[in-house]
Amino acid sequence: MLSQVVELIENKNKFAITTHIKPDGDGVGSSLGLCWLLRSLGKSAEVIVHGDVPPAYRSLPGADEIRDVKKIDGTYDAVFVIECSDVSRPGIEGLDAEFTVNIDHHATSEHFGTINWIDSTASAVGEMIYNLCKAIGGRITKEIAECVYMALVTDTGSFHFPNTSDRTLKVASELIKAGARPATIGEAVYNNYPWSRIELMRRVLETVKRDESGRIAMLRQTIEMKEVSGAIDGDNNGFVNIPLAAKDVQAAVYMREVGDDQYRVSLRSKGDINVAKVAESFGGGGHKNAAGLRIEGNWDDAEAKIVNALRYVLDSSQNGSNGNGYK
Repeated sequence: MLSQVVELIENKNKFAITTHIKPDGDGVGSSLGLCWLLRSLGKSAEVIVHGDVPPAYRSLPGADEIRDVKKIDGTYDAVFVIECSDVSRPGIEGLDAEFTVNIDHHATSEHFGTINWIDSTASAVGEMIYNLCKAIGGRITKEIAECVYMALVTDTGSFHFPNTSDRTLKVASELIKAGARPATIGEAVYNNYPWSRIELMRRVLETVKRDESGRIAMLRQTIEMKEVSGAIDGDNNGFVNIPLAAKDVQAAVYMREVGDDQYRVSLRSKGDINVAKVAESFGGGGHKNAAGLRIEGNWDDAEAKIVNALRYVLDSSQNGSNGNGYK
């Protein structure tokens, strides 16, 4: 909880911060925001990740100092693990042997940390980092503001996803007052992709279809599509949301081939359609309107299982049930 995090920071001095492999804006922005906060308090802090930082986030203050590591190679009083469902998500060897602080806003997060601070009411971990800064008496510097604003804008879909609250907008306002530049950050996030993104989008959209009810849209991405397009991780950000622009579509399934009969799946929905319940039933998790999972097997069969599960949740919502009976 927050009070434990504050106490730890006040009494210890050397920290590392990490997030999941293939990090998103919340993972990178929150990690860097926390790093700047710790340094402003006179602490030693660094951000470590396994793999590259996506291009959209490389202009953030401190992004050039992020270290790519495969295993823990330093001595720390604690390692903050940002927005990870379990301790394996960062893909860093030896992390499970460290004193870890698990900070997440997903209700499905496993309480794997030595300290666990989970706030499912927060729109992003970035919002939690802002709250931490206030709780510990820190000052919101321009660097913290830029990084945390990136976390908010990406995890709320530029403040139009259902997780956006009045609290989120108040935090965003304070960050702008402290020096965050919305136009610059928006340009980096939405207008900074290589042409390979367009090539990949064209191929993925050729696969889009709907179930017989017209309420569920499905998209597919093969390994070959990614290779032929020359795409890199992150080029497909937001593809899953495209079908939701259609009025009748209430949920979308985006399946990416990652190996032989192995797929990563993103689920998105509108309104009260709880895709987290579907993801959880397959061993995944997430938020009500945005969730993910992994699945193996024949592609058509796997897709059918997910669509059937979504259809159950849609029907339950339409009938006034919360869908808790899904198995």
